[in-house]
Amino acid sequence: MDTDRLLLEDFANHLSFERQLSKNTIASYTSDVAHYLEYCAANETLPQDVGPRFLDQYNYQLKQIEGLKAVSVFRKMEAVKSFYKFLMIEERIQDDPTRFLKSPKLAQPLPAQLTRQDIERLLSFPAEKFDEIRTVTMVELLYAAGLRVSEMLGLRLENINTEEGWVLAFGKGGKQRLVPIHPACCERLKRYLAVRSAHFEGKEVDSEVFLNNRGKKLSRVTVWKDLAVLGRKANLSQPLHPHLFRHTFASHLLQGGADLRSLQEMLGHANLTTTQIYTHLDVKDLKNKHKKYHPRG
Repeated sequence: MDTDRLLLEDFANHLSFERQLSKNTIASYTSDVAHYLEYCAANETLPQDVGPRFLDQYNYQLKQIEGLKAVSVFRKMEAVKSFYKFLMIEERIQDDPTRFLKSPKLAQPLPAQLTRQDIERLLSFPAEKFDEIRTVTMVELLYAAGLRVSEMLGLRLENINTEEGWVLAFGKGGKQRLVPIHPACCERLKRYLAVRSAHFEGKEVDSEVFLNNRGKKLSRVTVWKDLAVLGRKANLSQPLHPHLFRHTFASHLLQGGADLRSLQEMLGHANLTTTQIYTHLDVKDLKNKHKKYHPRG
């Protein structure tokens, strides 16, 4: 219908000019709302006149009749919610029928992690050049302390203590936390710092721990590239990225018996709920522990 077409155009303009969403998001939302308007027309119902019961029927249509996956149903219903918020703003309706609508819960994707064997292959890589030594040291530190890449790159020389075994990380919102590091990481850092000192001898360089070949603070892009190169050289099938080591750090600590509260502190999570995702990572490991420790295992 022409009315629906004009309504859809107005909605697209709202998303573009008022909400300033990306072209891809606008295209997705308008496509989903167009699908909803077709459903309204097929059921001889104006979108302005629907109630919660009609929306429940549409939700059922998506899940049971069309057989869409939860993520697709979620996206379409979110688009419909946005559409009705737009109608409220435009004062085309007096009541939002989606205000009590619950979107389907999506399964939270579990973070990927490396195996202990993968970590050993990376840390035993025969690094010789400065950039290789730097990369392996970053791997050691990321795995030892579970740092975010921004926290690692922000480390200055005065933020690490290899004698007592800790680093001072500056997390989100400028929050500081002391994170312990094990002796092997301390030794790796000492060796790297010695190489760093020799590499830049007589030159004025930045005070960050990890520097590029010009003596400036290392960039995130360089970290990603260097990790990718190291992963290929070490013949790992898993593509490497900085956050992968944070996930691996967390899951390996839990598998080793660490408690959630301690892990929360080390990761710098403001909410324990964020940390709890790691409790779902290794069901096989939990089953093995159950079999080992249960009296009737």
